[in-house]
Amino acid sequence: MNDYTPQEKSALLVATITSFTGPFVISSVNVALPAIQREFNADAVQLSWLATALLLAVAVTLVPAGRIADIHGRKKIFTMGLVLYTLASFLAAFSNSVQMLIFFRVFQGVGSAMFLTTGMAIITSIFAPQKRGRAIGIYVSAVYIGLSMGPFVGGIMTQNIGWRSLFLIVVPLGLLSIWVTLKNLKGEWADAKGEPLDITGSILYGVAILAIVYGSSLLPRLSAIYLMLAGVLCMLAFVWQELRVRYPVVEVRLFTQNKLFTFSSLAAMINYAATFAITFLISLYLQYIKGLTPQAAGSIIIAQPVMMALFSPMAGKLSDRIEPRKIASFGMALTAFGLFLFTWVNNDTSLVFVAITLLIMGFGFAMFSSPNMNAIMGAVEKRYLGIASGTVATMRLLGQMASMAIVMVIFTVVIGHVEIAPENYDQFLRCAKIAFAIFSVMCVVGIGFSLFRGELRRK
Repeated sequence: MNDYTPQEKSALLVATITSFTGPFVISSVNVALPAIQREFNADAVQLSWLATALLLAVAVTLVPAGRIADIHGRKKIFTMGLVLYTLASFLAAFSNSVQMLIFFRVFQGVGSAMFLTTGMAIITSIFAPQKRGRAIGIYVSAVYIGLSMGPFVGGIMTQNIGWRSLFLIVVPLGLLSIWVTLKNLKGEWADAKGEPLDITGSILYGVAILAIVYGSSLLPRLSAIYLMLAGVLCMLAFVWQELRVRYPVVEVRLFTQNKLFTFSSLAAMINYAATFAITFLISLYLQYIKGLTPQAAGSIIIAQPVMMALFSPMAGKLSDRIEPRKIASFGMALTAFGLFLFTWVNNDTSLVFVAITLLIMGFGFAMFSSPNMNAIMGAVEKRYLGIASGTVATMRLLGQMASMAIVMVIFTVVIGHVEIAPENYDQFLRCAKIAFAIFSVMCVVGIGFSLFRGELRRK
């Protein structure tokens, strides 16, 4: 990083901290849910809202926040998001009821959406194309590390310090990011300055995403189907609205006229949908089937983010010189291979096999994510960087929700609404194998989108 300017280093520092913090809190708080339940006597519905409220707030806010940032300034929206997220995290740590905690989780989601959608856009604005891939690689590495380390670190902190520490740890990170942003990040980026915000489109988008994401969390109930259908109808109305206004909140023509952007975005969503539930399934497998403690299971699962941390920057830098689709497609193929290997796990599978497979998949994640992100951000004009960044983050969120929805539907059909216990361990293994098989096929489909997206360099 010696060839980076002070401006570039500052932008990369704050973007990396925030890209780690958001996913880390999302995944770590899930581990703390039993402790929160005991303290507040929360019921199952309230616990599910603790996990869902933040995701919904992020999903609804992402794309409109990206558009507002393009109009009024990305640094401004980035900083406001940091302030809101840090304040909400601090107040959440002192919640005296589950309802209060859910309330602050919503504001955490809004704040994180504001800095997530602008962080990538700022990096793309500051870094020259020949240096952008490595910077994006570092950024993406932080996202994956946050998602993967959350359950492991969160479990240790919850057990030894208490669940409130998961919110308090965000405060110094947030304050550091705010200080670096205000002190060292000079200038402003508002490539759509003066253009109006499409209020109608923003509302339609928010309602559509809310219905689709929340509906997916209710699967396989019948009400989930109705909600998701309503969401699809609102999304169609949103597309119609965006095609007829002069300044849309999302330039949907990017999807119809920019094959590189469209196929890269779809590949990203498929990748997240096929991989997000892996940590969840392997963690349960290691603890229930292999009898490991949460800390021991986390020590094996950590193999995956270590590979991502090591190779994401390298993959991003490589995509500055080699066509991103080639590297990303190779990464997706490795991921599909790893998922296929996991379809063979059983009671007697060795821990070495599990660890090696996680290493393979971690390397595959690294090879896919950074080059794919480089292709997405390099495929659009500067005035659409906020929209593109928001779209990527939305694809990630929808993929994550789809991944967990697939697993939950499989569990409901095969095991039913009962606790996982020794008498149904065989059924749990069957669920895991079915999920890994489905995810592997999804990755194969993703390889197609990745390979045939078109050339970034030619564009």
